Amino acid sequence: MHGEYKVPGGKLVVVDVEARDGMLRDVRVAGDFFLEPDEALDAVNGALEGASADTDAAGLAARIEAALPAGTVMYGLTAEGVAVAVRRALAHATDWTDYDWQLIHEGPQPPALHMALDEVLTAEVAAGRRPPTLRVWEWGAPAVIIGSFQSLRNEVDAEGAARHGVEVVRRISGGGAMFVEPGNTITYSLSVPESLVQGLSFQDSYAYLDDWVLGALGDMGIRAWYQPLNDIATDQGKIAGAAQKRIVGPCGGPGAVLHHVTMSYDIDADKMVEVLRIGREKLSDKGTRSARKRVDPLRRQTGLAREAVIDRMIESFRGRYGLAPGAATAGELARAEELARTKFLSSGWTARVP
Repeated sequence: MHGEYKVPGGKLVVVDVEARDGMLRDVRVAGDFFLEPDEALDAVNGALEGASADTDAAGLAARIEAALPAGTVMYGLTAEGVAVAVRRALAHATDWTDYDWQLIHEGPQPPALHMALDEVLTAEVAAGRRPPTLRVWEWGAPAVIIGSFQSLRNEVDAEGAARHGVEVVRRISGGGAMFVEPGNTITYSLSVPESLVQGLSFQDSYAYLDDWVLGALGDMGIRAWYQPLNDIATDQGKIAGAAQKRIVGPCGGPGAVLHHVTMSYDIDADKMVEVLRIGREKLSDKGTRSARKRVDPLRRQTGLAREAVIDRMIESFRGRYGLAPGAATAGELARAEELARTKFLSSGWTARVP
């Protein structure tokens, strides 16, 4: 069995291992990491050899840490990263390059339709009828998107939203509220087979699915990192937030994961705090009170137009994993439009947590 895991902010760890009679056998750890002294690699392999195949990642990491020679130096490698690679091998996890990725990047669409497309496309991936998909959103109207479990009245100022013509929709994933205006944010979704994150904890799956965009930002001169549980940050603060939803496959079989991210390109903070109640508290804590204040980390840090940032992100993904242009099929779009009308535009869904 073969497992791979790129340590967030670090290097690739590769593990080849067999499981015989419930024990790990013939363990071989490799990768492009740095490790001193040389004997430390033998210690890592030895620590894993004979371990129960049911040992979780934390238990495997503890065995490795206990076996390392005094003074061991790891660079681009962690005991936890090796343990995750082992668990991915045992779970028969897939890799990004095992798939033919498809890009969907279409014109502006209504907020409710975006919510519905996320659900429909990820269900299609779970059913095996659609390849793994990167979808870049274009917004047809300003909106507040609240998390699946958030209270509508606690998060949104209804009068402020109405005054600014901001539509309120609820998404299927958890997490916090997002304020978006056309041209001021960058939003994308990954709809991926569950096997891509097999062997990863919920938290590790966020870091794993965000890793490509950290590389893309790095290519644009932004040193960014994953900040648990679901943020992407730089030394100037948070620039993006992620959310996930697991969708079960047909007949309870292997499913798919929806992972979507909204990045701040150039946000009108004054308008945001008139629409989002929680935004007032967060910005007040940061001392952000000035008129016409803008939250513009990507615009300011890259010096690039929003469209150029998106193009560079897409090219970075394509260079890593391959990416063919595509579109939602007529059937997918029809189902999404129906779902937008019956679910995401309904008060029963939007106010399901009043």
